[in-house]
Amino acid sequence: MRRILWLLGVMAIFLSTAVRCEDAAVAPPGEQSPRAGNPIDIVFLEKAYPESEPLSLLQSNPADNGIAGAKLAAQEINITGNLIGRQFALNVEKLPMDADVATRARQILARGPVAIVANLDPGDLQAVASLPEAKQALILDARTIDDRLRQEDCRTNVFHILPSRAMRTDAIAQFLAAKRWRRWFLLRGPGANNEAYATDVRRSAARFGGKVVEERSYDYQPGARRVDTGYQQIQSQMPLATQSVPAYDVLFVADESGLFGDYLPYNTYEARPIVGTQGLVATAWHASFQEYSALQMQHRFKLFAHREMTERDYAAWLALRIVGEAIVRSGKSEPRELSAFLRSDQFEVAGFKGQALTFRSWDQQLRQPVLLAQALMVVSLSPQEGFLHQKFLTDTLGFDEPETKCVLAP
Repeated sequence: MRRILWLLGVMAIFLSTAVRCEDAAVAPPGEQSPRAGNPIDIVFLEKAYPESEPLSLLQSNPADNGIAGAKLAAQEINITGNLIGRQFALNVEKLPMDADVATRARQILARGPVAIVANLDPGDLQAVASLPEAKQALILDARTIDDRLRQEDCRTNVFHILPSRAMRTDAIAQFLAAKRWRRWFLLRGPGANNEAYATDVRRSAARFGGKVVEERSYDYQPGARRVDTGYQQIQSQMPLATQSVPAYDVLFVADESGLFGDYLPYNTYEARPIVGTQGLVATAWHASFQEYSALQMQHRFKLFAHREMTERDYAAWLALRIVGEAIVRSGKSEPRELSAFLRSDQFEVAGFKGQALTFRSWDQQLRQPVLLAQALMVVSLSPQEGFLHQKFLTDTLGFDEPETKCVLAP
């Protein structure tokens, strides 16, 4: 029975897509309808970066993390494209660690792709976006969560897919406010990313009535992780790092590199919930998510890639769906025209989150509900009930228009 329901769900998705395509195939007055021709070139650009070793043998870093999501989306948007005589070609450019991304990007931009889906770290993304050749390009950021790329360092040619750090900490803070868990103990690891996360935790506390009663930095050296004394080392170090703290409701951990955060549950001095980068986490996607027809998405991806869908896969999948949806709905295929359409009120895309997803005009961040999940299941979705906004409830997460420091070029 479950298999039959899944097949019916897939058929419904394809039928609804076909209906939207037939509507979109009618060009606006005074414009030509889309015609068959050369395949529309979409480039998936990524570079190999050092990956931290997972703490658990149950965790892994898939070699095709992100690429698999993009390839599945390419198949799906070609189903739509075939109905209106358009073809999409996904070209994967995977660069080695020592590669000069800017040099390769110049070569890619010279051939004129309609869009670049960037699986790049913040520095390389900025280098590509700042190229003179990229001034009129359409770049979809499918990797970073940095606030500064959506604030002081924003670019007119870059659209951000994943929720920012501020959106993630706000999503957790709303949940904690709803639970009335207002006293937070903030434990942060070393490095600029963890400090940035901690800064957002403090900001979220001020926005939603939380209070950081104690903040500590911690640098765990996991030298004995997989020897006979490893568990004893963890059991002795974690209580020491978390004792003698004023009364608190939750431990908010900032450990983006995964050095120690997964060791905290059941090892803290006080018995308290763990939230943040480990424990209850805020994420764009989770392998256990099944509401709003997400179960069909999970099945499709698993049949395609033979593994679970990661957040990076979801971001890459959504980036290609955005390009395909924009071309079908607007009837245009020039990067500059598509960028303007993505910023407009006419654009929206389905992302299996119960509502249409749109871009914020002031920083080009994709509006979306944020999942709150633990290891085996999704616990909640933010924005939480009762947090209101005059336009979009999702704009209660992250930097709203009056708060933005982003100044986009005309």
